[in-house]
Amino acid sequence: MSAGPLGSGPLPVVVVATHNAKKAAELHRVLAAAGVEADVRGLDAFPAYPEPEETERTFEGNALLKARAAVAATGQLAVADDSGLEVDLLNGMPGVRSARWSGPGATDQRNLDLLLAQLADTPASERTARFVCAMAMVTPSGDVNLVRGVMEGHLVLEPKGVNGFGYDPIFVATGNTVTNAELTPEQKDTISHRGQAVRAIVPLLDAALKEGE
Repeated sequence: MSAGPLGSGPLPVVVVATHNAKKAAELHRVLAAAGVEADVRGLDAFPAYPEPEETERTFEGNALLKARAAVAATGQLAVADDSGLEVDLLNGMPGVRSARWSGPGATDQRNLDLLLAQLADTPASERTARFVCAMAMVTPSGDVNLVRGVMEGHLVLEPKGVNGFGYDPIFVATGNTVTNAELTPEQKDTISHRGQAVRAIVPLLDAALKEGE
């Protein structure tokens, strides 16, 4: 555990229920920028436990499943997120199935190829879509907070850019003329659904950590 300022003792632990080190680092950066001191750890810092299947039909439901499981396994305050792409022409799909859209063994490329095939020959004006991120925070005492970030935009049929991941090469955020994959990570963070959700959870985290002191 990281130590706080001299004489203040160890920092409070915040578990990010993911094995993605970049997500934990992102939350740590945003917390630090807001003046919130915490020892942010991903799941790889804890003994392995049975992680829940993402069986809910909403982003909030899946985020809550993961956060509650992390609290139960670690005894620490935990945050978790679930995100995906909603395409209006597909009645909001892939939605919570975004990472598994092409079926068993899905990869980013297979998911992208399938979505492009489904959108072939559709007019640009109808390819509206949005990225959604729900983030859940659960305390050891069982308190729950949920926030949501949304990035509106439209889809193009020709992938462009090498940054980002998933559907970024075909998503153009409202107000932009380039895809998310053509943005730098810093540019994407300022407008992304996940960036919005992380910034929204920070004051709630700060309050919960202060209550736990």
